Amino acid sequence: MKKLLMASAAIALATSTAFAGSHATEVKLGILIGFTGPIESLTTPMAGGAELAMKEVSDSGKLLDAATVVSMRADSGCIDNGLATANAERLIADGIHGLIGADCSGVTGAVLQNVAIPNGMVMISPSATSPGLSTMDDNDLFFRTSPSDAREGQVMADILIEKGVKSIALTYTNNDYGKGLADAIKSSFEALGGEVTIYAAHEDGKADYSAEVGALASAGGDILVVAGYLDQGGLGIIQAALDTGAFDTFGLPGGMIGENLPKNVGPDLDGSYGQVAGSGGKGADNFSKMAEAAGFDGTSPYAPESYDAAALFMFAMQAADSTDPAKYGPHIFDVANAPGEKIYPGELAKGLEILAAGGEIDYVGASSVELIGPGESAGTYREIMVKDGKNVTVKFH
Repeated sequence: MKKLLMASAAIALATSTAFAGSHATEVKLGILIGFTGPIESLTTPMAGGAELAMKEVSDSGKLLDAATVVSMRADSGCIDNGLATANAERLIADGIHGLIGADCSGVTGAVLQNVAIPNGMVMISPSATSPGLSTMDDNDLFFRTSPSDAREGQVMADILIEKGVKSIALTYTNNDYGKGLADAIKSSFEALGGEVTIYAAHEDGKADYSAEVGALASAGGDILVVAGYLDQGGLGIIQAALDTGAFDTFGLPGGMIGENLPKNVGPDLDGSYGQVAGSGGKGADNFSKMAEAAGFDGTSPYAPESYDAAALFMFAMQAADSTDPAKYGPHIFDVANAPGEKIYPGELAKGLEILAAGGEIDYVGASSVELIGPGESAGTYREIMVKDGKNVTVKFH
């Protein structure tokens, strides 16, 4: 498997980056996500989730030699490779010990290839979901707490069939994320007997989507599936479709799920539905309560996964007794999966104590973390229905 580390590779990585020592009184974790760009409305809770885990660990005094964990934020722009790589390089120069991010798939791949690999830096993305990242040659430096869009395509196809949908028009944002997700939706839906009447890209940031919607309307379909971004092109496509009466119900994959979409579209979005990575149970409930107390929405997409990304970094460091990526990287799988004592949000100090004593943990976290071969989440999803202007969780897949 791609993630089975070899000692020689770890040694080679160690020589590529200079680290002051295996311990640090201050552990720096970078958060590289799109504080500007097409998903900016999601990134405040995402950063809040990661920083909630950091504060929990800092307050415990249990990490290494009572290290304090410091957050260092930087903007990926979500779809701006130049900005993302420049800011990742700045974070490296500022001495981070691990990188949470990036967020969107294209910039994540660019940062991995151009910054993380040359510097031997471990990355854990909470939200980059392109199937292409599963097979990227990453020197065992890249992990993600979100599942691949290959899995989301299957889930969305199942939901569509369950609702009696026989045909869809499908549009996607013209980048790695949109194309990978749209391919997965198309192939999965067709495998179940569904028809894709049109399969068309759209660009983000346009002022007018009437031409795109005209083509989608001409092709027809029971529903329009929009594999885009809720704060830019996806929103524009939906508004144009509603304005012209082309479609009145929309399929909403993960990049379209967030409170901003129903708020900006209004009541006409009611009845639309989709899915986003997420889970229920003790971990999600614990995190939601903790987030509410901290002043942000813990059910916001990828906020739980961001908490979990930060927690995995800190547990791996504790297991390795080191902040050196070449030393703690091989422990990420160990702390994420069985065997070991299950650890939930609010229990990070307990997990650190077990690891310090030489024990094992199975970190469940806020998103039911279970890492599989390519270093990504096995994947559970929340099915969402828009009701009375709100995204309501219907069930889990």
